[in-house]
Amino acid sequence: MYKQLIDRLEKENNLTADEYLSLIRHRDEIRGYAAERAIVVRKKHYEKKVYIRALIEFTNYCRNNCFYCGIRAGNSAAERYRLTADEILACADDGYALGFRTFVMQGGEDPYFTDDILCGIIRRIKDNHPDCAVTLSLGERSYESYKSLKEAGADRYLLRHETCNAEHYSKLHPDTMSFERRMKCLSELKSLGYQVGAGFMVGSPFQTEEDLANEMIFLREFKPHMVGIGPFIPHKDTPFSEYESGTAEMTVFLLSLIRLTLPRVLLPATTALGTIDPKGREKGILAGANVLMPNLSPLHARKKYLLYDNKICTGDEAAKCIVCLSERIKSTGYEIVTDRGDYNNGI
Repeated sequence: MYKQLIDRLEKENNLTADEYLSLIRHRDEIRGYAAERAIVVRKKHYEKKVYIRALIEFTNYCRNNCFYCGIRAGNSAAERYRLTADEILACADDGYALGFRTFVMQGGEDPYFTDDILCGIIRRIKDNHPDCAVTLSLGERSYESYKSLKEAGADRYLLRHETCNAEHYSKLHPDTMSFERRMKCLSELKSLGYQVGAGFMVGSPFQTEEDLANEMIFLREFKPHMVGIGPFIPHKDTPFSEYESGTAEMTVFLLSLIRLTLPRVLLPATTALGTIDPKGREKGILAGANVLMPNLSPLHARKKYLLYDNKICTGDEAAKCIVCLSERIKSTGYEIVTDRGDYNNGI
């Protein structure tokens, strides 16, 4: 029965919420087959390619107070920093020399980085490296801001929705933040022509298996170009410090379901997955993921951009150990490639 559901999902990219829920509840019986079919689908569209993105975490200031996040405004223990424009440009130059052709500028919602400042940085990166893509992950901004950043040369935007359940969203965020606003931002980004990434935490506080099933429905309907999921991992200086982490096994299984639901999606094996399981990223690749995002930030910044405890900061996570990472991925039968790795729209 469950194999038949997986076969139908592969063929139609579409199940009901109850059918997704059935697969989630019986994942131990079906995870191997789901991964097998997800790999077939991933190879059809992306062969054995694994794309790498150079992650530049350029500010850990944030105006928000999300209950799960280590760089929340209310965390007085966080050691704050901002990279200068020249430091960001130097990261991109280093990354280009290492073979990266996508740079991901990620930060908290830091009011210091106005549109003028960000547009100037984006233009300089694109001028220096016109064959590269620039991805932004800067949270909620106005339509006008998103438009300005796009016109400056930004290609992609990552904005995790965190949960598609409005009531659940309200349990993860303060009253100053709005589920409706988050969804509006995602729609605006799509309307402006960005390649858009959504995503959610797996095993976040108060999340149910029904919520996870509904995430599949939301993703199928929204059709993002990228989906970033990772296990919830608590941070000691947040209101959720005592909650249990999500699991690698659930995350990996959901990667397979996402691949079967959105066959062409760009799907990272995330840092959080590699943090909670030493082989997590390899397991993610073997379940249908096709993107890795090594950290290109300066070492002093990497140690301060802590969204959760025990985050990988050195070793293979450092972009300059790209050879090590390549060898690890080769062990799975796949290969890291150094092109932009754009969404395959089938045209």
